[in-house]
Amino acid sequence: MSLKVRKNHSPPPPETCALTDCLALISGAWAPNVIWHLRAGPRRFNELRIDIPPVSAKVLSARLKELTARGVVTRTVQATSPPSVEYELTSLGAELVPALAAIVEVGHKLKTQT
Repeated sequence: MSLKVRKNHSPPPPETCALTDCLALISGAWAPNVIWHLRAGPRRFNELRIDIPPVSAKVLSARLKELTARGVVTRTVQATSPPSVEYELTSLGAELVPALAAIVEVGHKLKTQT
């Protein structure tokens, strides 16, 4: 005799917290670095590779796609020959810069205390 599957009567899980969503975005591999280097203006893919030497092209490409999908970065194809692509922070992405700057400031303080 097989056991009858019981219905789950627990309430659905709560929606995710805004803090959790934001931290998940900036905790992605190299995402804070990408945002940091785009704060001064648009950069092309290879310029970002030079800015962030340890990142691989695969990871940088994935991070840029993720940040673009989340509305933090815009991707603009330039009408050049050959075509080039520039990445730039959106207004939402620019709002993350002060938060990252504060984290950097605390990081410097933590570094001097050890």
